[in-house]
Amino acid sequence: MQTNNSFQKNQNASRPRNTFGDGNQSVPQTGGQKLTAGAFEGIVAHAQAPRALRRTYERTQPSSGTRPAVKVATKPEVRKTNPSVRPQGQKTPGKKSGQKSNRRFPMPMKSRLESTYNGVSIPTLGEKRLRIIPLGGQEEVGRNMTVFEYGNDIVIIDMGLQFPEEDMPGIDYIIPNASYLKGKEKNIRGVIFTHGHLDHIGAAPLLLKQLGYPPVVSRDLTLALIKHKVEDQEKGAASRLKMVRINDTNDRIKLGAFEARFFEVEHSIMDAIGIVLLTPVGTVVHMGDWTIANDPIEEKQISYKHLATLPRPTILMLESLGALKKGLPPSEQEVHQNLKNLIRSVPGRLIIGTFASQIRRISYLIEYAEQLGKKVALEGYSMKMNIEVAKELGYINVKKDTLITVNDIHKYADNQVVVICTGAQGELNAALSRIVTDNHRFIRLQKNDTIVFSSSVIPGNERTIQRLKDNLYRKCDNVIHSDIMEIHIGGHSTAQGMEEMLRQVEPTYFLPVYANHYFLKEAAKIAFRIGFPQQNVFVLDNGGVFELDEKNVATVLKEKADTSYVFIDGLGVGDIGHVVLRDRQVLAQDGMVVITAIIDSKTKNIVGNIQITSRGFIHVKENFDLVNETKRKVEKVVRENTSKGSSIDWDLVRNQIREVIGQFLFTKTERRPMVLPVVIEV
Repeated sequence: MQTNNSFQKNQNASRPRNTFGDGNQSVPQTGGQKLTAGAFEGIVAHAQAPRALRRTYERTQPSSGTRPAVKVATKPEVRKTNPSVRPQGQKTPGKKSGQKSNRRFPMPMKSRLESTYNGVSIPTLGEKRLRIIPLGGQEEVGRNMTVFEYGNDIVIIDMGLQFPEEDMPGIDYIIPNASYLKGKEKNIRGVIFTHGHLDHIGAAPLLLKQLGYPPVVSRDLTLALIKHKVEDQEKGAASRLKMVRINDTNDRIKLGAFEARFFEVEHSIMDAIGIVLLTPVGTVVHMGDWTIANDPIEEKQISYKHLATLPRPTILMLESLGALKKGLPPSEQEVHQNLKNLIRSVPGRLIIGTFASQIRRISYLIEYAEQLGKKVALEGYSMKMNIEVAKELGYINVKKDTLITVNDIHKYADNQVVVICTGAQGELNAALSRIVTDNHRFIRLQKNDTIVFSSSVIPGNERTIQRLKDNLYRKCDNVIHSDIMEIHIGGHSTAQGMEEMLRQVEPTYFLPVYANHYFLKEAAKIAFRIGFPQQNVFVLDNGGVFELDEKNVATVLKEKADTSYVFIDGLGVGDIGHVVLRDRQVLAQDGMVVITAIIDSKTKNIVGNIQITSRGFIHVKENFDLVNETKRKVEKVVRENTSKGSSIDWDLVRNQIREVIGQFLFTKTERRPMVLPVVIEV
């Protein structure tokens, strides 16, 4: 799976290093402390400061062919919801009947972050048992990572990232939670990467370091991309990598109790592989991301028929993102001919938006432009880096003068320029978005430009892409996407291809993987339709524990591994939890109000005026009545709590201000800003 790939190279000097914690952070409390005027000004200045712009940057098989019985220990647990977060459309207290909340974050955040982890320790792995635990990639697109364990040996497949959703403000990306592996680092015999897309290698720089740099196994391009990612994350870290290169798909690598074999798969990036893990109790086939090409442009077509000859029992782990797509994928010949025709015939500049990791597609575009004598400008840090790596390895051969920099495109006639850029998913700071909003230094859209979306829509990005298209149609007469012309082939098999694969391999057990839960369920239905017994098909959640014993009996444990989100925010790794994220949601929805009251330590009276500072809630100068009434409410709370005696509980005062003012502001505005009381005794 290719993911939007627009986050840029770390700029370590631009941002202070975060401290690591449990994420349950709160605003420092000041009640009862004597603060200087300078310290007070610092608190208010901090509350008023705008947030800096962020970078945008997983029994012996009977001879008759019948399948063995399966024992399932328990049903998956039902997700719990957080009653403190209102789902979209739920009535808000105090609202009139029939009115609905206009919240933009519909799903209970705490529920989703906790996932299905039940907090129960997973029992020690028994003898002669194979354990499979997906730490990501079973409930989302991305964060792909699966652990295979037998005895004291562990093999991991992929370490991918997931991009944040709309209700995760300020988060750069999310990585798998590897806490299950804590204390088992020395048992990791190798990490095998299926290919170089970010949802499969994006978490490698952080997780490899966390796990003590175990051996990394893959093919040339994937290893080179991982090396660059690791070096980008931490200068000099690439020298710690222990890389095991797969020179040929016939190679066999011994990883403790596991023997790893490999086979080519059809995907949208070079050097993509599937993996066969032979274990003492059975054979695992993991396809990685794959498809079956329709009318391929390559003479050699990849076949998967050899997988049917593997030692049984077999467990097929099949990427299922295309489980709802019917029929065959578009013809490769047709798509490439359409792209050639566009490059040849456009009246002005041709601007093609695609994924930075679509290296195979980009290489063909460069080749076609070169054949027509046109110049190509690449725009997007990750895209430039990926193509440079591919050139160094000999995967792309291009004449020296074909590639130009984007600041030189004005030197050539418009119809002689092809710009290939990132941002087809509508990412805010990616190249295509900056071009559309006139924020690009060197490119301004013109009416005769032709914009091509040569990418699929990642689930969850539909609205941002729609907004991008709206803006493009306002500025250009020629916008081409897959609804108009076949210009993109996804790297994921359709339902027809999945059915064909299941029939060919005839696995003992089927585990659909690497997609949202509903895709996995649809993949399971495909297996049922062609005769697979339900007890031999397993749709696991993240953290689900599948085990196979020496008698060929499969079990799903009731216990689960912790797969709660590990958020990456700037340089912070895992220091943002659901509490902090919920605070960010509140700030994004209704803003905040800072209430500052200075109390005389002797008289216990308020000194001077109470200061009300609003950010993202109301304009103070235009709401005098509300502000003054708020001040009176604060005065009343302070007076009631300071007239009872000399011992004053400032925490109680502060909490009562927060509760009283919060309810008052909601009654007046039906909005719930974050209320931050600052009580200073002088």
